[in-house]
Amino acid sequence: MLTGLKTLMTGVALATTLMAAPALTQTAIKADLTIDTAKSGKVIPPEIYGHFAEHLGRMVYEGVWVGEDSKIPNTRGIRNDVVGALKHLNVPVIRWPGGCFADRYHWMDGIGPRDKRPVTINTIWGGVEESNAFGTHEFMDFAEQIGSKVYIAGNVGTGSPKEMSQWLEYMTASDNSQMAKLRRQNGREAPWKVEYFGVGNETWGCGGDMTPEHSANLFKQFATFSDNYHPDQKTPETRMVKVMSGANVADFNWTEVSMKMKNNNTHALSLHYYTSAGLNWPPSRPSTGFDEAGWAVVLKEAFYMEELVQKHSAIMDKYDPEKKVALYVDEWGTWYKTDDLKNPGFLYQQNSLRDGLVAALHFNIFHKYTDRVKMANLAQTVNVLQAVILTDKDKMILTPTYHVFDLYKPFMGATHIPVMLNSAKYTVGDISLPAVDVSAAKGKDGKIWLAVVNLDPNRPAEVNTSTMGFKAKSAVGRVLTGDRIDAHNTFDKPNTVTLKSYEAKASGSGLVLKLAPKSVTVVEFR
Repeated sequence: MLTGLKTLMTGVALATTLMAAPALTQTAIKADLTIDTAKSGKVIPPEIYGHFAEHLGRMVYEGVWVGEDSKIPNTRGIRNDVVGALKHLNVPVIRWPGGCFADRYHWMDGIGPRDKRPVTINTIWGGVEESNAFGTHEFMDFAEQIGSKVYIAGNVGTGSPKEMSQWLEYMTASDNSQMAKLRRQNGREAPWKVEYFGVGNETWGCGGDMTPEHSANLFKQFATFSDNYHPDQKTPETRMVKVMSGANVADFNWTEVSMKMKNNNTHALSLHYYTSAGLNWPPSRPSTGFDEAGWAVVLKEAFYMEELVQKHSAIMDKYDPEKKVALYVDEWGTWYKTDDLKNPGFLYQQNSLRDGLVAALHFNIFHKYTDRVKMANLAQTVNVLQAVILTDKDKMILTPTYHVFDLYKPFMGATHIPVMLNSAKYTVGDISLPAVDVSAAKGKDGKIWLAVVNLDPNRPAEVNTSTMGFKAKSAVGRVLTGDRIDAHNTFDKPNTVTLKSYEAKASGSGLVLKLAPKSVTVVEFR
């Protein structure tokens, strides 16, 4: 692993030598939890932990791409520290090039010699020049370096079925067709696998301001010509998934129409919801410097994701009771008032402990609905919105959200275990939430994992845990917490919020998990 990442991980390792079970100086919140390990739900798809990289602000340029001549250590122009950090997360899938940028992106601008690629204008995000230095070959190289599958978003808004068809031929064909020859001419002999392909993005808004009927018709037209030529993707199990542009937040009519008009090319339907912005547009809340009311309202809006998933899924069930069409929450995360006043269109924001809890709550929700939710993509990976990584030229820091992704790695591919939870409430003003939120799963190796969130920023929690079908003698894992509700990492202090070790042992009364205020804890039962 590279020097920058080594330094950050050394800080994490030092921090994990400390015990994280809190000293109960205040009256603890009480919660009773029953886990029946004999019962099981669905396998949690690793793709629930997907990411999103758009040509927006400093996400691609500086965040990933620095160029081969940069003094920042890189491999073929892609910065090594970011690659190392993302490899550590086992990123399962990454979505590119947008977002709103996708429906203004013409893929042929981003191939061939870089000094001959046209400079265009990113009209949707800041009106800045787009060099097109980072195109198809560079993105695929990036995905290969981090070990991720790819989710390509195609251009329906300003593109054509022919353009989309030729892009897929360029990427996936293995024969001597014109596009396959062009790819080889540009330096790539073997075709790439495109596991997921979005036929348009946000066609209700920046992708064309369409009605759901028009959008569904265009999807059927474009998807008809969106062929995958890869020789290893010819069976139903390995086919490329075609994704229809789905609803914005609570637009249930959009889902109704989309499902009513679906055809055999409709493999998945997207859903977009941004915590804080989805119900509070335009984004006006600060990323740091908020009070407890600001803490509580954002957590409340994170919980709203469950209601959205339930209601959209119920509509999908009417038209697809066999659940053949997946629901992809391929844009989610916090969206605050930007911290970059010089470049507001860059959507740069700091990432605090509050964001870490938001991520954990989302994962706990998604785990419960994997009969329908098969993918989710955090917006976005580096330097944009709820990023897992922030960079400043050659510097890099890991955010609290990064550490939550790290905590939840054992849940990737594990089998969800339903639980019974009786928790006290956390109340601020007219907001009342369960103080404790949990998710449990059984790993492929048979290990039992539990993720527990204590939403209360002031009081520790005691979770009385009963495990049926398995006697837990101890719980060993890691915890993320901080000294303030807006605790965050900076380039001067990169390890202010980081992971610490956790351990609890059973007593005569059973296994009680003592949790720090404002914390996310993931443990293995032993």
